Amino acid sequence: MTLKDTPGRIAYVNARLLDPATGLDTLGGVLTEGEFIVDAGAHLFDGLPPEDAILIDCHGHCLSPGLVDMRIQISGQDFSNVGSSAVAGGVTTAVCLPSTTPIIDDRAVVEFVARAARKAGLVKVYPYGALTKGLQGEELAEMGMLAESGAVAFTDATKAVANARTMAQALSYAATFGLLLVQHPEDPSLSEEGVMNEGETATRLGLTGIPIEAELIIIERDLRLVEMTGGRLHIAHVSTGKSLDLIRSAKDRGLSVTCDTAPPYFALNETAVGDYRTFAKLSPPLRAESHRTAIIQGLQDGTIDAIASDHTPKSEDMKRLPFADAAYGGLGMETLLATTLELVHNGHLSLLQGLSLITSQPADLLGLPAGHLSAGAAADFIVFDPDRGWKVDARELHSKAKNTPFDGRPMQGRVLKTVIDGRLVFDLDT
Repeated sequence: MTLKDTPGRIAYVNARLLDPATGLDTLGGVLTEGEFIVDAGAHLFDGLPPEDAILIDCHGHCLSPGLVDMRIQISGQDFSNVGSSAVAGGVTTAVCLPSTTPIIDDRAVVEFVARAARKAGLVKVYPYGALTKGLQGEELAEMGMLAESGAVAFTDATKAVANARTMAQALSYAATFGLLLVQHPEDPSLSEEGVMNEGETATRLGLTGIPIEAELIIIERDLRLVEMTGGRLHIAHVSTGKSLDLIRSAKDRGLSVTCDTAPPYFALNETAVGDYRTFAKLSPPLRAESHRTAIIQGLQDGTIDAIASDHTPKSEDMKRLPFADAAYGGLGMETLLATTLELVHNGHLSLLQGLSLITSQPADLLGLPAGHLSAGAAADFIVFDPDRGWKVDARELHSKAKNTPFDGRPMQGRVLKTVIDGRLVFDLDT
């Protein structure tokens, strides 16, 4: 029998325990039994670990809740491939956009996603429900029924709900039932012809730009609609400093608004496009350096509530095209921890602050039973070395797709083990 096959009574010893939800940062251990944590803390194993427990020595490495990735895309129905990529990156809980095949705008599809993820047996996947039927931005989906079936929030995925009346109706309905709406903030009338950030780099490359106003207009409009309806709004992958100014002001006024960003927007800028590098073609586009530094400030001051990987697998055929024709999107789950740790190594955030943005904060925002390291919680956690160096090589990623914007980038911080429901589902050294 192996630990992976049989989650019995297991003692993880000699670990640096990190639980951002409680501020725990101490040397100690974790005892699991079956799918759950029995206890965790410095007081454990002061004597000898239980005789009937399998002993796992963490060698002083960090042990924290598994990562909670609040936005991934699943290509077709490939849950096993998504799971392999997730656990290699330390992601134990992920939330998928409704742009699956079929679209998650029907309760039967919500239930299918849950079954497919359980069958794959790796990362726990929760679905967003479609905000509008077919993600067409017109008729509202049956949000109440989708929520009853397990949808955690509602979004039209990578499309903004451009019609203000439709968005107002959605916010009003959601307010009645306590539902959360998630908006991709990009006005299609300003962005549909563009392929990268508008500015000097786009001009030099001869590419049509997307102005930051495409993001600002949708955010400003939706904040006014939140004020009008009392609805709850989450703004996805914020990429500009001016967007954060609007969101800060809204929060100061007491509006029910939250937001996230993704690693490319604090770790890269528009120069990563280089000479038409399609792996750096993202939506929203990579911005100028001033916006990258503003995103870091938004993470520091708490304006940004979470970091999501924005994991978007695309085939080689869709990426190896002229820049204007290539698909948007980049892989993100396998680099989520390391890119977040860049903020820690560079002195922008403490280790607990950085981890909270990818564990407890996204879990709490979406009401998920994850992101906490406490007795009775699911045994979903990771062991990682925050200082272990490595270099991203797209060819070595666990995802079938290889479209990472971080290809070739040196990283510091590596997941060593991933445990889900007490099962060791990833071990770097085996």
